[in-house]
Amino acid sequence: MSTLLSERGEENLTGLDIPWRFAPPLPRYNKDSNPSGLILFSSAEIVKIPGDAFLYSFSSAGGSRFPNAMASFLNDNFRPFTPVTGDQILTASGVTPIEDMIGLNIGDPGDGILVSSPIYGRFELDFGNEARLKIVYAKMKGMDSFDVGIVEIFQEAFEKASKAGTKIRAVLISNPSNPLGQCYPPETLKRIMEFCGRTKIHLISDEVYAMSVFGPGYLEAVPFTSVLSIDPTGLMDPEYVQVMYGMSKDFGAAGLRLGCLITRSKQLLDACISLIRFHNPAGPSIAIDKLLKGYSITTRALEAAGIEYRKGTNAGLFVYIDLSPYLGPISEADPRGEFELAQCLVDHGVFLHPGEEHNEAPGWFRVSFASMDFESLEEGLRR
Repeated sequence: MSTLLSERGEENLTGLDIPWRFAPPLPRYNKDSNPSGLILFSSAEIVKIPGDAFLYSFSSAGGSRFPNAMASFLNDNFRPFTPVTGDQILTASGVTPIEDMIGLNIGDPGDGILVSSPIYGRFELDFGNEARLKIVYAKMKGMDSFDVGIVEIFQEAFEKASKAGTKIRAVLISNPSNPLGQCYPPETLKRIMEFCGRTKIHLISDEVYAMSVFGPGYLEAVPFTSVLSIDPTGLMDPEYVQVMYGMSKDFGAAGLRLGCLITRSKQLLDACISLIRFHNPAGPSIAIDKLLKGYSITTRALEAAGIEYRKGTNAGLFVYIDLSPYLGPISEADPRGEFELAQCLVDHGVFLHPGEEHNEAPGWFRVSFASMDFESLEEGLRR
């Protein structure tokens, strides 16, 4: 043993000999100076916030980048009947400001927003404090909010409010429901849309818990269906369908203060933009678009290639993918199978860390998508 190092130091030194403990010391990819270089999918780091994120123009009404990233996310996960585009999305400093702006632009003081019950109680503040709209609670009479019969309850409440001098401007639903934790069946959503179309009022769907649907606790549990996914033809004017979504619930990032209005109505969008100076999101928060777009680019490429990955995730800078079908004939218990696959990937210009996450099932790799620009990401996925 060398006298230069202690026994512990000598043991630490052997760590350098562990196969694939570190990324190969090969030249890294650069589109211009080294286009054949190695692209690393092993580092869970995020490209720094760009300097222009601290300028007004970067984040005003969501800026130019975030709405497109959000549209990509919604198209991948909400499965809209007609794809959402970035110019149909207004981004503000949370969903509450979105509710406030909607209220200020679709109603006048004293007008009503029709809801079933139970429902999130703070809607009274969100639509009432500044817009001065009233939340009108339909008398449920034992009716389940998710039953198609809710439309008759809404009709009765609509007529009663009208007789009392309250003009109903919209039906507001929470889907998935807060506080009931249930999703609306497609048929019920269609009936509600039909009711809104017949009465010429808006349908406002708060869908902030859309991606927080977990595996069914009961066999009869209904999966999430966005109103965006339903063909409005023959039901209601699509310009009267207003969807709200944000980062606070599904992404556990309430402090980012990001909320979106998704609307097909340019009139409503422009009217809300006229108020956005009071509700603009912060530039560093808008920079989160890298995660949304990076995740969408990665999962689309995986699906196109027929590669399985762990779904239902909404955090972190990575996707966990299953490359077990590509392992060689070596025994599944033998780590050399992953090592050989990793070497094959390196030979094609891509590095994934084999065996790093110690999954009991071999062949699973972590793909970190946020440590590079989108062009490099797409090139790495292509390889």
